[in-house]
Amino acid sequence: MKNIRIVITLILTLSVAIANAGYPKNNTKGKIENPNDSLRLAELNNFWAEVSRTVNEGDFEGYKATYHEDAVVIFTTGENKTSVSIADALQHWKQGFMDTKTGKTQNSVEFRFSQRIGDETTAHETGIFAYQSNNGAGKASQKQFVHFDALLIKRDQAWLLVMEYQKSKATEEEWNLLE
Repeated sequence: MKNIRIVITLILTLSVAIANAGYPKNNTKGKIENPNDSLRLAELNNFWAEVSRTVNEGDFEGYKATYHEDAVVIFTTGENKTSVSIADALQHWKQGFMDTKTGKTQNSVEFRFSQRIGDETTAHETGIFAYQSNNGAGKASQKQFVHFDALLIKRDQAWLLVMEYQKSKATEEEWNLLE
């Protein structure tokens, strides 16, 4: 009976060790290390740079192309908390892109991250984005800082947002703490 317990304990220990061997390890800062992190993060940095570019230039079609067609956007920063399809959100945002494209307004967005987890085809990004709008006559709105989460997938060598969650307002001080 004692030998059976030892064998079962050994089998369970080996099973757990083998199962965990293929998973990324946590480093001392709580971030997950993965052998392909450098490539994934470089690709995602390019993705977020493209999102910024499309907003800055008023490139609606380019912006739309950063989302999966079934993406969802969640807003919980204001009084009306809601979840909408990307198709509905894009309809609401389209005029702002058109106004930026024609020079009627100027918009900008930047991203900084507090956590970036993923593998070769999936990513969960947590951070803050800073958005500012200028009405074209030199009157700029106050820069808005928003805590957000984003889920992305990689399809046909391109990263696509499947979920954008605008969680809560952030402060400039919180923004400055991120890289």
